Amino acid sequence: MRVHASAVTAALLAAALTACGGDDDEPAKQQPTKASSPQEASHDADAKTLKLGEPAQTTGDGGTGVLQITPDTVVFRKKASGESAKYGIFVVVTMKDKAMTAAAADEVAPISGGGWSWIAPDGETIGFDSGNSTMVTMDRYDNADPVQPGTYQWRAQVFDLTPAQAKGGTLLYTDGEEAAYRWKMPSSDSGPRVAEVKKQLQY
Repeated sequence: MRVHASAVTAALLAAALTACGGDDDEPAKQQPTKASSPQEASHDADAKTLKLGEPAQTTGDGGTGVLQITPDTVVFRKKASGESAKYGIFVVVTMKDKAMTAAAADEVAPISGGGWSWIAPDGETIGFDSGNSTMVTMDRYDNADPVQPGTYQWRAQVFDLTPAQAKGGTLLYTDGEEAAYRWKMPSSDSGPRVAEVKKQLQY
C-alpha cells in the first residue's frame, strides 16, 4: 500500500511539474519592436550634414517621384539684379535637380511647409523670402516647372542675410515626406559656377 501511495504521489508530482514546465517551455511573448518606417529611416539618414557638391535623394512635392538635388555653387553679393541686400549680403546657392524615377518630380513649395531655408551659425532659421531676396533673378536658374523623367534643371535659392548669419551657415531642404537635408555652406564664393553666377547677377 505504501508503495502504491508513493507511486501515486510521484505521478501527481510529475504531472504538476509537467504542467508548470509547460508554461516555462512555451516561447516567451516578446514585446513588439517598432520597425522604422521609410520616412523614419530617411530622417535618420538625413541627420548627416552634407558638403557643397554632394547630392541628396529627396522625395518630390506631394510624395511623387524622387528628385536628386545637388547644391553646387554659392556666391555672396552685396548687390544683385540691381538690388541691394536689405540686411547686408545676398547668399545665392545654385543647385541641379534631376528626376530619378519614371515620374516627374518637383521641389516642395514653401506654402506646403517644406522647401528651402538657411540656418545661421547661432541656429536661427531664415526663410527664402528674407529681405530683398525675391527681387534677385537669374535667367538660367529660375526654372520652376516639375522635372520630367530623364531630365534635370538648374535652380537657385537666394537669401538676404546679415554678415553674421551668412558666415558658416547651413542650407536646409525639407522634402515631400518632411525629411530634412542639410548642406554646410562655405563662407566665401565656392563651386564650379561662381563666374557664371556672378555674371547672371549683374543684370
